[in-house]
Amino acid sequence: MAGRKGKLAVISGPSGVGKSTLCREAVGRTNAFLSVSCTTRKPGHAETNGKDYWFITPEEFEKRIAEHGFIEYANVYGNYYGTPRQPVEDALKAGRAVILEIDVQGGLQVKQQYPEALMIFIMPPSPEELLRRLEGRGRGEDEASKKRRLDAAQREIEIARQRYDHLVVNDQLERAIDEVVQLIQL
Repeated sequence: MAGRKGKLAVISGPSGVGKSTLCREAVGRTNAFLSVSCTTRKPGHAETNGKDYWFITPEEFEKRIAEHGFIEYANVYGNYYGTPRQPVEDALKAGRAVILEIDVQGGLQVKQQYPEALMIFIMPPSPEELLRRLEGRGRGEDEASKKRRLDAAQREIEIARQRYDHLVVNDQLERAIDEVVQLIQL
């Protein structure tokens, strides 16, 4: 790990909080490298391989696990998700800031391997606003699915309060982007 020049930033937060928007804006304003995760799930209708995720087979994913090819990974609802190690290491060695947009579970795995990683958690202004945002995404979720997401959000927030370095409330998008950018550039 010695000789690493770049800064590694983990950005986590509940579904619907605006992580992707914040990460895209932070990358555009800092020239940071945004890691693209691998997954074994099928692509959504508007998703692009290599941009949104690297869509790979379960066999390929398991091969990469055996080769220590992921910084972190998890099986979520029967599909693997993971952060490829090599592109992150290459960007860090080149002196770039690296952003990992990953869940809390993955963030904690990263922190074990990279103790210097900057841990940023994106908070909703309120549970009510988070529910409104989830409903506004138009993904046709039923009430049980929304409740699961809100319960998961509450668990993630509790962990983040204890284990993350910074909590950024996404109540005003431009202010939240500025805060994330400042943290990455410190």
